[in-house]
Amino acid sequence: MTCAELLIRLLRDTYGVDTVFGIPGVHTVELYRGLEGGEAAGIRHVTPRHEQGAGFMADGYARATGHPGVCFIITGPGMTNIATAMGQALADSIPMLVISSVNRRDTLGLGQGRLHELPSQQQLIAGVSCFSHTLLDPCQLPEVLARAFTVFRSERPGPVHIEIPIDLFDAPVAIPSQWQPPMLYRPAPDPRGLAQAVDWLTAAERPLVLLGGGCVDAPGAARQLVERLDAPTVTTINAKGLLGRRHPLDLGANAALPAVRELAANADVILAVGTELGETDYDVVFDDGFALTGRLIRIDLDAQQLVRNQPPALGLVGDAGRSLELLVERLPHPMHKGGRGRTALALATLDLVNDPAFMPFVPLYAVLEAVLPEAILVGDSTAPVYAGNHLVSQPAPRRYFNASTGYGTLGYGLPAALGAQLGQPALPVVALVGDGGVMFTLSELATAVEERLPVVILLWHNAGYEEIRRFMDAHGVERLGVDLKAPDFLTLARGFGCLATCVDSPASLSDALASRPLDGPMLIEINAAAWQKNLIQTGKQ
Repeated sequence: MTCAELLIRLLRDTYGVDTVFGIPGVHTVELYRGLEGGEAAGIRHVTPRHEQGAGFMADGYARATGHPGVCFIITGPGMTNIATAMGQALADSIPMLVISSVNRRDTLGLGQGRLHELPSQQQLIAGVSCFSHTLLDPCQLPEVLARAFTVFRSERPGPVHIEIPIDLFDAPVAIPSQWQPPMLYRPAPDPRGLAQAVDWLTAAERPLVLLGGGCVDAPGAARQLVERLDAPTVTTINAKGLLGRRHPLDLGANAALPAVRELAANADVILAVGTELGETDYDVVFDDGFALTGRLIRIDLDAQQLVRNQPPALGLVGDAGRSLELLVERLPHPMHKGGRGRTALALATLDLVNDPAFMPFVPLYAVLEAVLPEAILVGDSTAPVYAGNHLVSQPAPRRYFNASTGYGTLGYGLPAALGAQLGQPALPVVALVGDGGVMFTLSELATAVEERLPVVILLWHNAGYEEIRRFMDAHGVERLGVDLKAPDFLTLARGFGCLATCVDSPASLSDALASRPLDGPMLIEINAAAWQKNLIQTGKQ
């Protein structure tokens, strides 16, 4: 068979890939020969309208399913286009496999002005990937793919890039004798370190637990551990739903707010598992005010991460899920540390539903929970998402994620929601976007219509970049470039063949959601000014 055909067979039969995102190009036509038969061949190909959209779709698919998102991308501009999506995935440890073409082997690095030529495509992408590899011998393809999936399954995941010269796609290659991937296990912490952690946690009077996105595959162990420790627990944005909806020990992703900061500063032992302790989770007010004075125990799959941001008293290298399970085994009996009371007091002090910054969005999320309680909420960087990071509580992990953390790109919400819907077709999916950010990837409405994906797009229309307006005002900078002329979103959506409507109150939003189609997308535009005016008139704000 050819190298391209072998690639498809390995992805499908060895690694269980069922969906690929890509835009065919003249450099990748031979790669698509291996995809003949479409879904009947076992792999669904989805064509976005921009390579950045392909990357965001793969990201959303991976976050919703836990399986790597896979992209087929053309040489040169295709790779520069997808680099932003790879940067977002790298920042949030999202498994993504990007297979690209590159110019013929005999022309690499010569600068001859070939179609799509870059001086070094591999060097360009190395900075937004766990590794980038140029395949020079088709017989090495099984080994390189095995390396990629080892990253996804056995260490801190992220994007991996494999580029294949166009003269290798149709090169003949022998069928490998071994088709099955190796059985892989992620590492567990040293037993002596676990014993030390248990001793400290048992003796603690005011323990605190910090759980990050690395824990999302172990919700049962996470709940058992925090309940046995009776410890207030911060679940970061990417860990929402880990303890279930409104668990009595869950402080949510509110580490940057004063009541939780005070609780953290007073904790005598802190256990942080699978979290970077980065500013977009713990310091969204950007004043470096999240201080830990007690003994800090950190557990992470990435050894270097153990000493970033907050220095630990005890650092353990290991998989978050396995570590949680081992700690539960060593802590068989529930303790009584007053954790539920401390959690309740902190949440009551925060009083999030009456915080003026969040109040416009309290009824929005109340409607979503009432009408679509099982929905996956996928967000861009936009006002409802900033509030939702604090307000939202989900019934399970992998049901809430957005681009407001880490890399913080715009344009993520819509395509990532499409990827999530493709990965979890049985669950409702809602994209939370703003009128500014959605313009980056609005063309992906065409993909949603073509694939008949029943995604709800909630578009918060506040006529520009509201977050940047506030920052300019706060710093005494005259507003420039932030008050945007918006298009007629309803007309645009309908032009794509997407059902569209506008709402200005919680009641009208509820009605619109209840009538959403199940065989295609629906765009619901929320007029921010009218929404807030109605809330004031009805006494809800």
